[in-house]
Amino acid sequence: MSYASFTNLPVSTKFPAGSVDAGRARVGKNRLAALLALAASTEFLFITVAAYFAAILYHQLILGQVLVSLDPAKYIQESLLIATLELLVSIGLGQYSRILTQPRHMFLWSGASSVFLAFCFFLSTIFLLKISDGYSRATVIAQAVSVLLAVLGTRAIWFALLQPAIAAGLIDARRIVLIGDQGHCLQFSIRAMGTGIRTIHSFDFPTVRTDASVPPLPGAAQALLDARQLVANCRPLRADDIVILPSEADVPSALALANALADLPVDVHVLPVGSIDLMAVSRITQFGDMVTMRIFQCPLDPFKRALKRAFDVAAAIAGLIMVSPLFVIVALAIKLDSRGPVFFRQTRHGYNNEPIRVLKFRTMTVMEDGDNFNPVVKHDPRVTRLGHLLRHTNIDELPQLFNVLVGDMSLVGPRPHATSQNEVFGELISSFFRRHNVKPGITGWAQVNGYRGDTDTLEKMQRRVEHDLYYIDNWSLLFDLRIILLTLLSRKAYTNAY
Repeated sequence: MSYASFTNLPVSTKFPAGSVDAGRARVGKNRLAALLALAASTEFLFITVAAYFAAILYHQLILGQVLVSLDPAKYIQESLLIATLELLVSIGLGQYSRILTQPRHMFLWSGASSVFLAFCFFLSTIFLLKISDGYSRATVIAQAVSVLLAVLGTRAIWFALLQPAIAAGLIDARRIVLIGDQGHCLQFSIRAMGTGIRTIHSFDFPTVRTDASVPPLPGAAQALLDARQLVANCRPLRADDIVILPSEADVPSALALANALADLPVDVHVLPVGSIDLMAVSRITQFGDMVTMRIFQCPLDPFKRALKRAFDVAAAIAGLIMVSPLFVIVALAIKLDSRGPVFFRQTRHGYNNEPIRVLKFRTMTVMEDGDNFNPVVKHDPRVTRLGHLLRHTNIDELPQLFNVLVGDMSLVGPRPHATSQNEVFGELISSFFRRHNVKPGITGWAQVNGYRGDTDTLEKMQRRVEHDLYYIDNWSLLFDLRIILLTLLSRKAYTNAY
């Protein structure tokens, strides 16, 4: 059996030169560890300062106490305790190292959760130790808010500094050895490099004896020897991880090879060739008394659905109250501008691909629906004079607040398309109908990024679907609020509106 290092590969499949420098990788990894330690120390310092000055300023500005009358050391111990608890929670949950694998909003959300847990422990501690006398609830609230802002600010800054450096290869997060076909190893290495994972060596997939009951014939003995030799060759490399990339024919031997590699102090991973995208969305979960690989999950659990629905109802009621005068003005203007009804109902697909009737202000001279539908294009003669203004300002969508109120739609979500469009693009774009795993929205992540209007090319619709699926997979209430603000303030939200 031959073992090919990356430097011995043909030119067409040679890995980047930087990936074979084990000394450089070790320096990069040490540098990352030092930077993460510095990030934790910076967060500790900022939390201490924020907690201390929040208490002092609360007593000075809110209670009117003169600064000189306050004991400067009164809140130092409490502030240090808060910072220590938050640090321990963050380290215990492995939050700092997740900067390598999490998107920014998840990294910040984990910081908010650590603040919540730290203050739970803090309140329990001062209560059990009976040192809560003179420590008001308002002081705790002021400290909690200031500490939360300090954590979010610190983590946002460190994320902005570290992620580009990792992606550029200035910092190495982990060092790995790959086992499998060299072409597959190259593809995996290039993809992993963007997250700071550096490949230091590759080996061909060995022949492994998978049936221990077979007598040790010369061939089987040689197979076992090959696996042992592979382990011996991996040992001096001191990798952090070994990734096995078996082809379809090698899958039965992958477990036996993994068992052989268990002799090494590394994490061993198995990723069948061609399944990297599938595994990217998979999770190992407990299912009854079995363990399964969950490929997809319902986007919103019952709690998140209830939270989103409560926000939708409250915001829809408030919105209808605020825009009710505008409704009267627009209704009169439509009647004066052209013949026809004020409102227009169109059948579209909603949650679980079920048909819903979407309400809009009428902006056209026709009332097309179902299969009898032609998308609006730029300078479309069917659009009325007033309709151009209503569509360009998104005012024509406001009646959909009633759809939100009755539960057909949400304020934020993938925009519903006409049923005829869904049937066409559903055949052309993979996962197109996954957009309907949540309720459609009046506005959405695709719209505020400029992907609205005409879909005369497949690429335009693909980009819209990509943004919709990103929203579904990364939903949060803060994300909804961000999209609503962008809908009101961003210029992109009004592009291609005709």
